[in-house]
Amino acid sequence: MKLNILKVILAVAIVVLAYLVYDSIMQPIEFLKEKKHRDVEIIQNLKDIRDLQTYYKNAKGVYTSSFDSLIAFAATGEIPVVRIIPDPNDTTFTLTISDTLGYIKVFDSLFGKRRHFDIKQLSVVPFTDGAKFDMDAGEIERGGVKVSVFEAKVLYETYLKGLDQQRVLNLIAADKALDRFPGLKVGSLTEPTVNGNWE
Repeated sequence: MKLNILKVILAVAIVVLAYLVYDSIMQPIEFLKEKKHRDVEIIQNLKDIRDLQTYYKNAKGVYTSSFDSLIAFAATGEIPVVRIIPDPNDTTFTLTISDTLGYIKVFDSLFGKRRHFDIKQLSVVPFTDGAKFDMDAGEIERGGVKVSVFEAKVLYETYLKGLDQQRVLNLIAADKALDRFPGLKVGSLTEPTVNGNWE
């Protein structure tokens, strides 16, 4: 009788230990899988912001720090459709002539082929309860020239909320130790770049 009880206790202990080992292996894998899933959507949003900022700067000469301005520009702004042809009077074949064929809406150019795209959600960070991307714009001086810059970003702790808190804190600590932004961002307020920190 005692031997049977001991066997049952031992079997339960083995099952519990096996589960704990399995869980300790799967937790970091599940965390990284969910982080990657969220990263993909956040990065797409940051690319959309960058593309729209680029068109905005081409039209207005500077970047904007206002999502309202970006969204309004996407709805009403137009970009020229230009055909570039070689200059027939140029024997060196280096000069070209630009011919504007018409105009296309910025929204159609950037987002026209994306089904169910809602431009009004441009500022909202996915996987949050309505948190907004932090966006700013300004000017810096490089080589005696004023350069327009912008930056849009979101912290890990904002878009990874609900995941294992200790793993999020570890990510933040690792990026801070390397003097990197602890999250995802595009552009910079201190450098003339529109690159994302994931690139």
